[in-house]
Amino acid sequence: MTVKLEVSKRTNKADKDRKEGNVPGVVYGPKQEPVAISVSKKVFQKTLEEAGESTIITLEGLDEPIEVLVHDVAFNAEFGGISHVDFYAIERGKELTTDIALHFIGEAPAVKLGGSLTKVLHEVEVTCRPSVLPSHFDVDVSALVDFESIIKVKDLNVPTGVKINTDEEEVIALVVETEDEPEPEVVEAGDVPVVGADKKEAEKEG
Repeated sequence: MTVKLEVSKRTNKADKDRKEGNVPGVVYGPKQEPVAISVSKKVFQKTLEEAGESTIITLEGLDEPIEVLVHDVAFNAEFGGISHVDFYAIERGKELTTDIALHFIGEAPAVKLGGSLTKVLHEVEVTCRPSVLPSHFDVDVSALVDFESIIKVKDLNVPTGVKINTDEEEVIALVVETEDEPEPEVVEAGDVPVVGADKKEAEKEG
């Protein structure tokens, strides 16, 4: 999956760029000279939500189209969210290493037995050519049928040409049995010790 994103070379200072509703950024890579760019905040936010950080994006509007990955996104409440973005220019045909998000789907039957779904990992590291880079991995938690069931990295459905660097024995998800809360202890009125002023009042009544 490849998406396109319109950008321009940045001519303003970063703060002015932000005030105009844009996000300042930079494009760099092994064979790419760093280029300061500017992109519409609304457009970039939409692209990021739809494509994520592990989808190849073609930047258009520069001297020539550049295929990149979102390498880092900085957030700042003062600027109303995204304040800067780093794009990493990939080399088409050469392997790259990046993190791929895990998308959890389905329902875990063990939860209905009185358990709580625990997601241990949310991404894994892979190495592959850009052409076969997956946007995400689906993790079907319906395989968690009891408290002994575990989904590990080695259980992922990995496309041909993609190597996962994360330890295959790493746990991705499991269902932990929820401990029953102890019943509140019932204390009889006669068992409660009486002290201070309450004790004097009790003695009068007695």
